[in-house]
Amino acid sequence: MQDLDKTLWRVISAYQAAVQAKDVAALMKLYDPKVRVFDAWGVWVYEGAPAWQLAVESWFTSLGTEKLKVGFDDVQLAGSQELASVSAVVTYAGLSAQDEPLRSMNNRLSWVLKTSGHVLRVVHEHSSAPIGFDDMKAILVRAPKA
Repeated sequence: MQDLDKTLWRVISAYQAAVQAKDVAALMKLYDPKVRVFDAWGVWVYEGAPAWQLAVESWFTSLGTEKLKVGFDDVQLAGSQELASVSAVVTYAGLSAQDEPLRSMNNRLSWVLKTSGHVLRVVHEHSSAPIGFDDMKAILVRAPKA
């Protein structure tokens, strides 16, 4: 595995750990102060880390005692130590306090990362789900691969 791949996998692992721990501070360390986020939920764009942090805090708070598990599939990595990208299908699963599955959803995620202070940080995040042609509803569960 190349050094860049190792670096990007560390970012992915740190993201998973921060989300699973509902640790806002740890998660926000992955983002550049001027990050631009196109989220799939409710708001067109979050401009800057303070706006994104408020959304993350709201998300984590809304879960109460519920736990989160985050998985990355179909990961594609590209770029250099100065400018890189990650794209993946991410599964967010809600678990009860007793680790029983409550629900899950798939999300398409793309990151653009840029070196800031000798660390690759997310400068742009785009998450999405496809929209069904017939019902115009988000498709939050990916069909199994053929």
